[in-house]
Amino acid sequence: MPNNFPAQHFLNRELSQLEFNNRVLAQAEDPAIPLLERLKYLCIVSSNLDEFFEVRVAGLMEQIKLGGITTSADGMTAAQMLKLVRERAHQLIWRQYQLFNTELTPALAAQSIKFLRRTHWNEAQQAWVKDFFFREVMPVLTPIGLDPAHPFPRVLNKSLNFAVELQGKDAFGRNSTRAIVQAPRVLPRTIPLPPEVSGCEHGFVFLSSILHAHVDVLFSGMEVMGCYQFRVTRNSDLFVDEEEVKNLRLSLQGELPQRHYGDAVRLEIADNCSPVIEEMLRKEFRLAPEDVYRVHGPVNLVRLMQIPDMVARDDLKFPAFVPGVPAVLQKKGADMFKVIRKGDVLLHHPYQSFKPVIDFIEQATSDPQVVAIKQTVYRTGADSALMEALIAAAKRGMEVTVVVELLARFDEEANINWATRLEQVGAHVVYGVVGHKTHAKMLMVVRREDGKLRRYVHLGTGNYHPRTARLYTDFGLFTCNDEVCADVNEMFGQLTSLGKARKLHHLWQSPFSLHTEVLRAIRNETRLAKAGKRAHIIAKMNALLEPETISALYEASQAGVKIDLIVRGVCALRPGVAGLSENIRVRSIIGRFLEHTRIFYFRNDMKHDVYLASADWMDRNFFRRIETCFPILDARLKKRVIDEGLKTYLQDNCQAWEMDGEGAYRQKQSRRATLKCAQRELLAALAKLPVKDSDPT
Repeated sequence: MPNNFPAQHFLNRELSQLEFNNRVLAQAEDPAIPLLERLKYLCIVSSNLDEFFEVRVAGLMEQIKLGGITTSADGMTAAQMLKLVRERAHQLIWRQYQLFNTELTPALAAQSIKFLRRTHWNEAQQAWVKDFFFREVMPVLTPIGLDPAHPFPRVLNKSLNFAVELQGKDAFGRNSTRAIVQAPRVLPRTIPLPPEVSGCEHGFVFLSSILHAHVDVLFSGMEVMGCYQFRVTRNSDLFVDEEEVKNLRLSLQGELPQRHYGDAVRLEIADNCSPVIEEMLRKEFRLAPEDVYRVHGPVNLVRLMQIPDMVARDDLKFPAFVPGVPAVLQKKGADMFKVIRKGDVLLHHPYQSFKPVIDFIEQATSDPQVVAIKQTVYRTGADSALMEALIAAAKRGMEVTVVVELLARFDEEANINWATRLEQVGAHVVYGVVGHKTHAKMLMVVRREDGKLRRYVHLGTGNYHPRTARLYTDFGLFTCNDEVCADVNEMFGQLTSLGKARKLHHLWQSPFSLHTEVLRAIRNETRLAKAGKRAHIIAKMNALLEPETISALYEASQAGVKIDLIVRGVCALRPGVAGLSENIRVRSIIGRFLEHTRIFYFRNDMKHDVYLASADWMDRNFFRRIETCFPILDARLKKRVIDEGLKTYLQDNCQAWEMDGEGAYRQKQSRRATLKCAQRELLAALAKLPVKDSDPT
């Protein structure tokens, strides 16, 4: 991290990440949000924290272990950051369980959705659970008594485990007093009971309750003095020396299994766990007392994410909707190539369907005029119609080239599987550039028309992932603009071949020109403001961290440029600070959908330049990734992006959080009678509400 920027000008990344999770938790606390959706938000916070500990906290611990004294942009050392992170994470997790126990659980019970505690089971419930235990659970359990012949077992990352205190002697006369019971991952963590047994419409028991109730069966003749659930979070960053390996895929396949057994970074235990067992576990996993989190409830709230899907109560969920389709594509069997030749097509997900992207690929795979298809893959899921279409195209003999990013964190295994299948059918599969993740979202089809080859491309801000296209906000653009297509072709050439990077017509790309062009555009607004002209920057992204970009924004603000930043997650910039950033506003939108679009607007003396990008304004996106940033050239579509992607969000007074110069957020409260909710308005304008039939995309 550069040290030539004043530390007081920046906020801390790790603390900003926890602030984001505070905003997500506020959704779970909001009684205006449907009840089962509130439960989902609670689970999302837990899922976010898991990754935060696996990656960010693990990184801090690793720095400390190696004796690092490097400071972050805000001037803090790893030790200082870790201390503050632990304090705030404890507060956040306490709020989670307080909400779960005192608000959500009683509210769900009032709707006949109950988590049945073992201390309240009646005879019928006890009998059902007992039968389930002996039939489904006990046969797959392997209790481990701890003694010199049975050392502490390897504990999988984020798995459910139980520490058991015992008294007495076993069949061999051993006087072991402790044991570990690991819950196999094949077992469901939340089990539904039949309504006639549960006594309510939807009754559930936790696997942890079932094991607690029958743990004595596992230790015949001994007395169980205590049984305590626990869960360990481990460092999950993979280490692959890309300069040494000859085959990245094979190296990753060897490394992936070790992810489950990295160094421990967090221990979650039941709130009633005895001090003796806590001490034993803490020492076993080599953790400090501050790394232990006592929780009143399941040690893994993420497992409750499945509950809304198991409960058919539409009145307790967000209204269903069918994503809209642009008018030019609504005709059944519309020829995608003919439509794109008539003009660029813009899709705004999830308000508009992802299906045209699938249609584009599927039409290409069955079109005898198509000679080649090229695509980047970062995250696409284990089940993907797009990938199946590419496999089908390769089988038909088309030239199919796929740039698969094997190091997409937590998607490595799925991407390895797709790469293997693609290679098996003769597709060209490459893994990008050593040292740079391929994060660009590009798809190109080459078609023979009138004796010449013509290129069609799709560029996006989000992944080629049909499921997340229903959950994340993103833009996608279809175009056959010759210069844009030539730029995309050049980028594919860089990824698959060797040679110098050439200047592109329209696209900004990392790691070559994106950072330079963003700074140039910011400084151009600064120059215009100094010349007495009106200047305005609006940027929407997931994260804002890169110091030089932030410094350029400060300089622009001081010159009089109006700057509106819509940053969903981490933000190191301090807005509204006297003498530094009076003209900068930062807001975060937290709603039904995960805000994922990256949009950069520069007024540029009334030219109104609009760019969409796969990249946030972070060091990694600018310098260590392959990224695309592409202009919207069609005036009509440019207006759509400004109106739908920026103005609507700047007017939001329902789901907007405004940030102050200290990094704290305050939810926007409207003083007007009219409430403006960006996501709700876009749903009404672009999608179909309500819905009777579900849409697969």
